[in-house]
Amino acid sequence: MAKKIISVRTVVAVGIGAALVFVLMRFVAIPSGIPNTNLQLAPAILTVFAAIFGPLAGFLIGLIGHTLTDLTWGAPWWSWIIADAVFGLLVGLFAKLYNIEGGRFGVKNAIVLNVIQIFANVVAWVAIAPSLDILIYQEPADKVYLQGLAAAGLNSAVILILGTILAFGYSRTKVKAGSLKAE
Repeated sequence: MAKKIISVRTVVAVGIGAALVFVLMRFVAIPSGIPNTNLQLAPAILTVFAAIFGPLAGFLIGLIGHTLTDLTWGAPWWSWIIADAVFGLLVGLFAKLYNIEGGRFGVKNAIVLNVIQIFANVVAWVAIAPSLDILIYQEPADKVYLQGLAAAGLNSAVILILGTILAFGYSRTKVKAGSLKAE
């Protein structure tokens, strides 16, 4: 029997995650003062879903959620869509380290999650998005690197606060492995 590439659970998570990212990116955005760069809650949702469901889910949620958002504003801005997808992929690659699904997400796991999400934000928003903006759209380097630094900082802060709270909350709903004993 062939091995499943993606489980039904993951497909459902991608659908729900992409929908949440879309709604939050489209309707809950606070201007940062930097053009086309907003304070958003969506990165926290993307992070938690990627941390629970893994790299494929994180990649697809970032890709689909951001693409839908851009389509409702006019045209897709592929450099930032790709950056969001890569961010979700990077966070999801380390899902086993966070142990959110196992119900044992603690302070050490939160530190690991936040170190990785900050690294992933820097890769996505300071390296990938501005570089692709220059290559694809011939945008001025000073503008796009400022936007990237702002996005990385804002996203990291939102995830540090809201993402960590969501991860702790979700983890508390899970039964800890080995906690059930036969009488």
